[in-house]
Amino acid sequence: MRVSTDGTVTTLGSVAGSSGVAGGEGGLLGIALAPGDDTVLYAYVTTATDDRVVRMDIGDSSLGEPEPILTGIPIGSRHHGGRLLFDAEGALFVSTGDAGTSKLPKIATRWLARCLDSIATARPCRGNPFDNRTWSYGHRNIEGLAFDADGRLWASEFGEKSADELNLIERGGNYGWPQVEGTGGGDDLVDPQVTWATDDCSPAGIAITGSTVFIGALQGECLFAVPLDGATAGKPVAHLAGKYGRIRSVAVAPDGALWVTTSNTDGRGDVRDGDDRILRVTV
Repeated sequence: MRVSTDGTVTTLGSVAGSSGVAGGEGGLLGIALAPGDDTVLYAYVTTATDDRVVRMDIGDSSLGEPEPILTGIPIGSRHHGGRLLFDAEGALFVSTGDAGTSKLPKIATRWLARCLDSIATARPCRGNPFDNRTWSYGHRNIEGLAFDADGRLWASEFGEKSADELNLIERGGNYGWPQVEGTGGGDDLVDPQVTWATDDCSPAGIAITGSTVFIGALQGECLFAVPLDGATAGKPVAHLAGKYGRIRSVAVAPDGALWVTTSNTDGRGDVRDGDDRILRVTV
């Protein structure tokens, strides 16, 4: 769907082949317009056999057939990842999950179930640390990706039993899953910048504006603001707590405001009048 600046909503079409049957967490997940081209859309989708990235042409009121770009990402009952983000050079970052099993990062080839870096044709980028598509690994389920003003990549990640995480992504970094959750993994692992108890957050989409990263919290039912001082994150502050329910995606609008989506009709939230909705939040 396209929402115009005057609020008009236009349905462009359905993404053929996408399926939400995998544990109810699958389907059409992340989307990203091609840099400098509003007529090409990339999407992360769950199909009956795998997770994949597809390319589609879009018109004023139409959506083209999906062309597979990256296929074979493991599918499971949950934890699909699904965030897409282009960097300033046009490389496409793709976040994946562990497909609901802690065994996958141990047995999969290096790029699976981890944060990927590929150009739109799915060829590995030059400079990738392992000469394949992997940029970093040891991730459980990344649902949010954003660059700060200095080009550093930040990611939100679901924990299992003890710690949800905000991570600063390092080239070639090992973030510990499934050996460790949260901090204290040792010198060979990258500790998160911020952690929450899993009942307090469940971090989904993130966006960075100025020197603050904003994080949608599903279980926490709020919008967290985390101040950044270069490569260091400060103490989170909760906004909109309990007011709109589960918060999922966050994006910076062209005028500097935030677009924030609720996620109460997914079977896990308490539905409020008007759900689900896109909120405009000034910062």
